[in-house]
Amino acid sequence: MEVSANQEHRAHNVRKRVLEGAFFLVVMGLSFYTVFRGQDMEQVGRALGSLSLTSLCLALLTALFFVSAEGMMIWYLLKSMHGKSGIFKCISYSFIGFFYSGITPSATGGQPMQLYYMCKDKNSLSESSVVLMTVALIYKFVLVLIGIVMLICWHRPLKLYLREYYPLFLLGLVLNMTLVSILLAVMLAPGGIKRIIYGIEKLLVGIGILGLSDQRREKIERFVGGYQGAVHFLIDHKRKVVIVCLFTLLQRCSVFVLTWIIYRGFALEGADILTVIFLQASVYIAVDMLPVPGAQGITELMYHSIFSGIFTGGYLMPSLYVTRGISFYFLLIVGIIVIFWNYLYRRQ
Repeated sequence: MEVSANQEHRAHNVRKRVLEGAFFLVVMGLSFYTVFRGQDMEQVGRALGSLSLTSLCLALLTALFFVSAEGMMIWYLLKSMHGKSGIFKCISYSFIGFFYSGITPSATGGQPMQLYYMCKDKNSLSESSVVLMTVALIYKFVLVLIGIVMLICWHRPLKLYLREYYPLFLLGLVLNMTLVSILLAVMLAPGGIKRIIYGIEKLLVGIGILGLSDQRREKIERFVGGYQGAVHFLIDHKRKVVIVCLFTLLQRCSVFVLTWIIYRGFALEGADILTVIFLQASVYIAVDMLPVPGAQGITELMYHSIFSGIFTGGYLMPSLYVTRGISFYFLLIVGIIVIFWNYLYRRQ
């Protein structure tokens, strides 16, 4: 009976992945249709041809740094807890996470897949969970901090540029603040983790997916014990957390600077770097928590609206194609390559 339940669970996961993949492709198709519809592709091609090759290469490197930086932080924290993965392995976890986050609604698929690969490489489940949760918490915290600074110090221009998307920005900021509060509460109250896990186990036992098992209970106890130990380690090593916070700020800003690199690559002038960075940050904050794979569609629409006064002279759509193509679709392709490489490596 347990074997049958496992087979049914695997079949359910396969169906779920197929549906998620189909949903992603449908959303991507609609997004492409929206952004390419009615465009003079000959004019777009000429504009793209004027983009500086140096700027293009720098933008590609910036995008790669954005994802790789998360892997460096995973490695830094994992190494402190005597984890078994090297820096390149940890960077691969980051690209795997980016890919699965990009194709699942609300980016829900990234961390579970990272945790799966980390445990496959014989890292502790509890320590890996704390490392990923810490990175996610700081990642969201820095995004919230940037949003609050913009709201306080740049409120008037922000409202002027965002227009009808200003409420969406506020919603995104509130949702991210809520998630930060939840993650912080979960990390600092491991007893709550224990209750949640036992509650899920009780539910699964009740509906017949799992059977009663003392061995499983022992594993849960070990996990919670390791989790508490890892959290206490981070609390006792505040300097490491501060370093990760500062590096995350650099990481977050790098993807916002990417838009400025493309702006200068088209030899455009008039807008200062802070305006471009803040506007790109506002897009990320607004769409970050939306239940759409990769926030496709809404990201492009919002970019088109708020950057219309920045990328002038027919460069708006070309800038959208390049910026979005590099910061999302290019990184998805790299993620697929990393996943395939991991698959071949593990089969050897």
